[in-house]
Amino acid sequence: MGSSVTRVLQDVTRMIRRHRMLEPGSTVVVAVSGGPDSLCLLHAMVRLQRLLRVEPVCFHFDHHLRPGSASDAAYVRGQARKLGVPFVLREAHSTPNRGASVEAWARTVRYEALAAAAEEQGGVAAVGHTADDQAETVLLALLRGGGLDAVSAMKPVTRPVVRPLLETTREQTEAFCRALRLRPRRDPMNEDPAYLRVGIRDGVIPLLEERLGRNVRSSLARSAALLERDAGFLEGLAAEATSEVMAGRKDGTVELRAKALRDLPEALSTRVVRTALLEAGLAPAAAHIQSVLTLSTSRPGSRVLLGKGLLAERGREYVRLSRPSPHQTVARS
Repeated sequence: MGSSVTRVLQDVTRMIRRHRMLEPGSTVVVAVSGGPDSLCLLHAMVRLQRLLRVEPVCFHFDHHLRPGSASDAAYVRGQARKLGVPFVLREAHSTPNRGASVEAWARTVRYEALAAAAEEQGGVAAVGHTADDQAETVLLALLRGGGLDAVSAMKPVTRPVVRPLLETTREQTEAFCRALRLRPRRDPMNEDPAYLRVGIRDGVIPLLEERLGRNVRSSLARSAALLERDAGFLEGLAAEATSEVMAGRKDGTVELRAKALRDLPEALSTRVVRTALLEAGLAPAAAHIQSVLTLSTSRPGSRVLLGKGLLAERGREYVRLSRPSPHQTVARS
C-alpha cells in the first residue's frame, strides 16, 4: 500500500475516532458523486471496514442537471460492484425554481435523499468534504456577510452527516486515487466560473497564495476549526438560556418570556429565537429573528406576520409564535 493511501487512511481513522463519527457495527452510507474526493472516501471506508467494524454502502444521487449524468451513476455503480458493497441510487424528481440558485437546490435535494437513505439503512451518511472545501466555505461565508456560525463553516459531525475527510486536502485525495489507479469522473459544474464557489476555488485562493507566498487553505481551515469550537460553546450557553426563556410549546405554538429574552446578550438571544422559530416550524432568516427580538421590547398587542403564516405577537409577559386564523390581518415583516 502506497504512502499516499496510508496517509489518508490514517487521517480518516483519526477523524472518525476523535469525533466519534461511527459506532462499531454501524452502517455508513457513503455519498459518491464519482469525483476524486468522494471516490477516495468510498475506497477508504472499504479498506477500514474491518478496523472500524462498519458496513459501507455506496450512495449516488443523479440531479439530472446535464446530459450524460446517467453515465456518472453507472460509473459509481461499477465502483461499488468492484468493491463488493451495496449500491443505492436516488434521482431528482423536481427542478430548480425559476431564478433560484441551482447550487442551493441541488444541495437541498441531494441531502434530503442522502438523509432518507441513511435512515432506511439504519446508519449515518458520510460525505467527502475536504480541508479545501472547508477553506472555500469560510471565504464564501465572509463574502456573504455571515456571522460566527457561518464562518465556522462545516462541522465534522452534523447528524446524520459525518465528514471524515475534513482534515484531508484535495491534493491528498487525488494522490490517493492515482496510487490506486482510479479514474475519477469530472463534473463540469465544478469547473464553471459562473458559480461563486468555483471562482473562489480557481481564482481567489490561488491568487491569495501567489501574493502571500503561503498556503492559505490550511490557515482558513484551521480558523474554521477554532471558530467552530467557540460557536459550540455559545450554542451550549444558548441551550441553557432557551430553557429559561421558552415558557411553553404546544401544537406549533411557542411562548417566550419577553423580559428574559431582552435581558440576554445578543449573541445568545438570536440563537434562542432561532431555536424557537424552528420549533414553530419556520426556517429562520435574519429578518425573522430581528422581528421577534423587537417584539420583546414592544408594547403588548404588537404583532408581525413572519414567513409561512407564522404570527409573532407580544403579550403582557410573553412573545407568542403561532399560526393565525386566515381572516386575521397583521403587518408583515
